[in-house]
Amino acid sequence: MACPFFFPTQRHQRELWACRARLPLGDGWTGRCAAPGHDGAVPSDDELRDGCNLGYASTCPRLPREREADAVHFSVAADRGGIISLRYALERDHAPAGHGCLEYDRSAARWSGPPPDPRLQALARSYLQAYLARRPRSNGAEG
Repeated sequence: MACPFFFPTQRHQRELWACRARLPLGDGWTGRCAAPGHDGAVPSDDELRDGCNLGYASTCPRLPREREADAVHFSVAADRGGIISLRYALERDHAPAGHGCLEYDRSAARWSGPPPDPRLQALARSYLQAYLARRPRSNGAEG
């Protein structure tokens, strides 16, 4: 579950994690902090490894005291007919704090509608990018 204030920008080139594919966003990412008052701060590799890419970063000095969520989790609900449906769940104190669905049209290479906020969109984009890298478009039916 990635930090909801993490704004991933590109795949991290260093091997900071034992098994990158098991990370909440499907890979390790660099990026910036989007926490209020810290927008644009660049996390260290330690912060990226232990917090930003994992969520529940209670030791992060930029984490707002008042926040909707501590972590965001994504999963692919369906990948059919060129449409990928992603589900997301927000957690706060290890309990549900919100959820939703996003759809991505592979043929048009765009989201069907805007996600609730830019941070969530950046997290979803990174998750989707890692998913597509592991599962390229097939010539047959998608499932």
